Amino acid sequence: MKHLEQKIGFDQIRSSVAERCASCAGREKVDAISFCSDFALLHQRLLLCDEMRTICMLENSFPDTGFADTLHFLKQLDSPVYFIDTYSLVQLQIAQHTLRGVVRFFEKAKEGAYPKLRSLTQTVQLYPEVGRRLELLLDKFGEIRDNASPALQEIRRSIREKEQSMSKRIHAILRSVQEEGLADEEASVSIRDGRMVIPVASANKRKVKGFVYDESASGKTSFIEPFEIVELNNQVRELRFAEQREIVKILIAFSDFLRPYAPELIASADFLAEIDFIRAKALVAIQMEAGCPVLLPEPGVRLQKARHPILQAALKKEQKEIVPLSLALTPEKRILLISGPNAGGKSVCLKTVGLLQYMLQCGLLIPASESSEMGIFSSILMDIGDEQSIENDLSTYSSHLLNMKKSLEEATPSSLLLIDEFGAGTEPTAGGSIAEAILEQLEQSGCFGVITTHYTNLKFYATSSKGVLNGAMQFDVQNIRPLFKLETGVPGNSFAFELARKIGLPEPLLKRAEAHAGSGFVDLEKNLKGIARNRRNLEEKLARIKQTDKTLEKITDKYQTELEEISKMRKSIILEAKEEAKRIVNSANKQIENVIREIKESQANKERTKEARNQLDGLKEELEREADSDVDIKITQKMEQIRKRKERRAEKAALRALAPKAEASKSKPVTELPFAIGHIVRVKEGSFAGEIVRLKGKIATIGFGQMVTTSPVDKLERLSLNEYRALQPSAPAPNAQQSLGLSERRLNFKPSIDIRGQRLDDALDTVNRFVDDALMVGIGEVSILHGKGNGVLREEIRKYLRTIGGVASFGDDHVERGGAGITIVKLI
Repeated sequence: MKHLEQKIGFDQIRSSVAERCASCAGREKVDAISFCSDFALLHQRLLLCDEMRTICMLENSFPDTGFADTLHFLKQLDSPVYFIDTYSLVQLQIAQHTLRGVVRFFEKAKEGAYPKLRSLTQTVQLYPEVGRRLELLLDKFGEIRDNASPALQEIRRSIREKEQSMSKRIHAILRSVQEEGLADEEASVSIRDGRMVIPVASANKRKVKGFVYDESASGKTSFIEPFEIVELNNQVRELRFAEQREIVKILIAFSDFLRPYAPELIASADFLAEIDFIRAKALVAIQMEAGCPVLLPEPGVRLQKARHPILQAALKKEQKEIVPLSLALTPEKRILLISGPNAGGKSVCLKTVGLLQYMLQCGLLIPASESSEMGIFSSILMDIGDEQSIENDLSTYSSHLLNMKKSLEEATPSSLLLIDEFGAGTEPTAGGSIAEAILEQLEQSGCFGVITTHYTNLKFYATSSKGVLNGAMQFDVQNIRPLFKLETGVPGNSFAFELARKIGLPEPLLKRAEAHAGSGFVDLEKNLKGIARNRRNLEEKLARIKQTDKTLEKITDKYQTELEEISKMRKSIILEAKEEAKRIVNSANKQIENVIREIKESQANKERTKEARNQLDGLKEELEREADSDVDIKITQKMEQIRKRKERRAEKAALRALAPKAEASKSKPVTELPFAIGHIVRVKEGSFAGEIVRLKGKIATIGFGQMVTTSPVDKLERLSLNEYRALQPSAPAPNAQQSLGLSERRLNFKPSIDIRGQRLDDALDTVNRFVDDALMVGIGEVSILHGKGNGVLREEIRKYLRTIGGVASFGDDHVERGGAGITIVKLI
C-alpha cells in the first residue's frame, strides 16, 4: 500500500494531517492510518470527522490547544520504582485541563448535536482530586510550590536568607574594589554556575582576594569569587541539593498517589490523542473544502464536482481555478476508458478517483460535493508510471505486463483498478491487441476501473461493450488548447495533427503524415472532432435555454407582485367604497325619513310608507353591489390573462414534444398509424378524445380528463393535435371568488428565498416552511439563496434537504447566476 500511496499522492495527505496534530500520540495515530473495507467502522470514522469539521468551523468554545503527551510516562507508572518528574507533572496538568474542557463542551452542547463525538466522551472518567493535587503542587510557572511540603518551605526560606546576605556582602565587596580602581565603575555582580562572582580586569585579578572562577572570551575580564562569600555560596549549594532531594520525595509521593488511577488516566490520554487526530483530519478537510459523501456498502463511484486536493492547492498558489470532475462507475458500466490529447487531464482524472477513494476508505473527508455517492472496495489495484528496473532486468513494457498479470489474478467484483496509458511501451499493433484482450478479461472479472489510453481499437471495443464506457477529455479545437473537462459516452480524440500545426511543423509534412495514417483514421478523427463541436454547440444552446427560463421566472415573479398589489388595492378600494356607501346610505336615510315624515304629516296611507322603505333597501343593495363588482371584474380579468398565458406556454411545450412524432407521421394519415402510449385517440363515432396511457395486446387504456376507460384498438382512431384541441370545450371564465380561493396561495408563492444572515436553526425552519408551501402548490423547482461564505450554511441546508421526502434532487445554480451561493431544489 505504501507504493500505491506514493503513486496517487496520499503520502502528502498523510503528512498534511500529521502536521496539524498537536501531540506525538496524535501523529502516531496518523502513521497508523490504513485502508479499511468495514462499512460500519468507516461510516463511524467519517461521521466523527464531519462532526469535528462542523465544530472547528462554528464553535469557539472547543479547546484548540493543550493536547499534551502523557501516555509515555503514565504507562511507566506500572513500575513501582518509577516517579514522574516536574515537566511531566506540568504536561499532566495541561492534559487534565484540556480533557475537562472537551467533556464540558459536549455537556453544554445542544441536545442531539454531535452525537458520534458525544458518545466517545461517555467512557471518559474525570478525577477532580488529581486536578486538585496538581494545583497544590504546581504554581503558575510550572514549578513546585514552596508549600508543597513543610521541609521544602523551610529549605527555600533558608536559601532566600543566605542569598540575600550573600548579595549584600558581595555588593559591598564590589563597591570596595571599584573604589580602589580594580574594577570598572559600571561593573555588576554576575552569576557563574549558580555562584556569585565579580568582574575584575585581568591585570588586577591578583589584587582581589578570592578564586578566579571564570574569564571572558577576550581574556580581558576575570570573574572572581571573593573568599568572604565562598562559604556562603557553598551553603547555598548545599541547600539547593537538599531542595532537589525534597522535591524528589514530593514527586515520589505524588506518583504513588497517582498509580491506582493509571489505567483510567491512560484511557483518558488515549481519548485526547484520538480527539487530536480527528481534529487534525477535520482541519485538513476544511483546508481542502472537503465534505462527507453518501457512503454505500456496495462497490461503486458517483463523484460530483470532485477535485484533486494536491493539484487544487498548487493552482490556488498560482491564483488559478481547478476544473471539477464528475463521473460514475455503476454496476452496468463498471470501467471508464478515458482518451484524449496529451496533457489534457486524463491522468489527473484517474489519480483523482484513486486518491479520493483511498482517502475515503482511510476515514478522511473528500473534496467533492456531498451529494456524491461512494461505495466500498476490498482493494485498489494500479499500474501508474514507469517502473523499469536495471537490477531486475525489467523494461518499461515488462513492468506494465507484470502489473497487468497481478491485476488479472487479483481482480474481483469488489476491486477498483487504475491503469494509466494502457498498452503503451511497445509496438502499437501488438500492444493494442494485448491491451484489448486484457480489457476483455477485466470486464469479465466484474471489477471496477478507470483506464486511460490512446489506442483506437480500445475505443471501438468500449463502444460495443456492455460494461465499458468511453470517456473523452474535451478540447478547444478553435484555440487548440485542452479544457480539462471529462465527457462520458464518447471516445476522445488525440488531436495530434492540430497540436503539430500549432507547434509549427511544415504543412506538407503534415499532409504526408495524414496520407500515411490513412483515410479511415483521418475520417475517424474528423468525426470525433465533429462530435465534440456539436456537443459544444448543444451545451451553448442549453445555456441559452436556461437563461430564457430564468427570464420567464422573473416575468412570473413580476406578475405575482402585480397580483399582490392588486389584492392590496382591492381591499383598499372595497374599504373606501363601503365607507362611501355608508355615507351615501346615511344621507339617503335622512332624505327618506324626511319624506316619510312629510307623508305622515300629510296623513298618507301605509302602502305609500312601505313603498318608500322598500326603495331605501333597494338603494342600499345597489350601492354595496356596485362597490364590489368593479374590483372583482379587474382581478378576474388579470387572473384570466395569466391563466391563458400559462396555457399557451404549455401548448408550445406539448408541440415541441410531439414534433418528432409529427415528422414521422407525415408520410401517412394519422388514423392509419399504429397506436402507442401517449397517442391522442377518439372512439370511433364518439365525441370524447383522450390519451393512451397503457397498451396490452389489442386493448388500450385511455384517459379522459379524470376518467380512465378501456377499448379495443380497432374501435379507435388517431387524432392530430389540432383535431384534439377542436374537440375540447372552451373553459368558462373562472368565478372571481373561487379563483382567489384556489389560486391565491399559488399566485402569492415565490419560488425563491433569501436566508443569508439567519442563524442555522432559523434558516432550517424557514426552509422547512418554504419547501412545504412549494409542495402544496405543486411547484417543481425552487431556489434557496444562502451565500457562499465558508460553506457551512450551504452544507447544513443540504443535509436537511436529504431528509425531506418530497425533494427529488438539489445542486448548485449555474455559475453565471450565483453558482455555489444558490441551491436549486427539484421537487417530486
